[in-house]
Amino acid sequence: MKIYVGITDKDWYEQLKAQKPEEVNFWKPGSSNFKALEPNDMFLFKLHHPANFIVGGGFFVRFSLLPSFLAWQAFGMKNGTTSYEELQKRIKKYRSRNGINSDNAPIGCIILTEPFFFDEHDWIPVPIDWNPNIVQGKTYETTTELGNHLYCQIHERLQLCNNANFNDQKSRYAESLTMHRLGQGTFRIVVTEAYQRRCAITGEKTLPVLEAAHIKPFSENGPHDIKNGLLLRSDFHTLFDDGYITINSDFVIEVSKRLNEDYGNGKDYYRYHGSKLQSMPSSSVELPSQEYIMWHNEHCYKG
Repeated sequence: MKIYVGITDKDWYEQLKAQKPEEVNFWKPGSSNFKALEPNDMFLFKLHHPANFIVGGGFFVRFSLLPSFLAWQAFGMKNGTTSYEELQKRIKKYRSRNGINSDNAPIGCIILTEPFFFDEHDWIPVPIDWNPNIVQGKTYETTTELGNHLYCQIHERLQLCNNANFNDQKSRYAESLTMHRLGQGTFRIVVTEAYQRRCAITGEKTLPVLEAAHIKPFSENGPHDIKNGLLLRSDFHTLFDDGYITINSDFVIEVSKRLNEDYGNGKDYYRYHGSKLQSMPSSSVELPSQEYIMWHNEHCYKG
């Protein structure tokens, strides 16, 4: 297992610690990629020098380059700011400090699930090899002495802090992305990325009108699971949730005759009837589950 120790502001840490969120966005002002971790690896929060302590962490889901408006829509205050305006100010401040000129460039979003935050008496001093000149972070392997010692310290703190049982967490974070306990914001981003930022039905790629739809609604115990998601244009999302549109087990679109009966129109939607989805995940583990499709066909679709 890899552990990445990333540097962050105390304000970011304190705001999120007070929220106790189920997910967080550890964002970066620039658009450089982040390849240090694989899904399920551990990401730890270290405060800026001279506060050389690890104060919490979470489990890595994915890295995405997102426009700031989408980062705010997906995560809101779980970005570690109280408003979108504050997020914009912090982005601008760090871009200015780091010589990043573009105001419109996407921000790097390191998306973490099930974060944990330590009280000050449980803060962990950085490993002895930590260099104060590090500006972003450092990776440790649990197969090394330092990495294993750090892992054991985190393990101990989580047990002492009476957080979610760490052994249960380890068993839950298996190799598949679908094993994550995703939050609503993370669900939106992983679905958006899985469908290449295109509406599954129309191929539309204008981000502000694309929404992550649950096939089995969350209100009906449908999980925030990528296999329970479709990326849909907002009007198709509404019709899908209301049962006027569905997909079958072959990923073919069906539009109910009730749409015309109930609203006296629908020709712009009927032209998609019988067509296959235009955009689909490239990975088989991200395709819609037959179980959720069947549920929508039987309990929601007005066929």
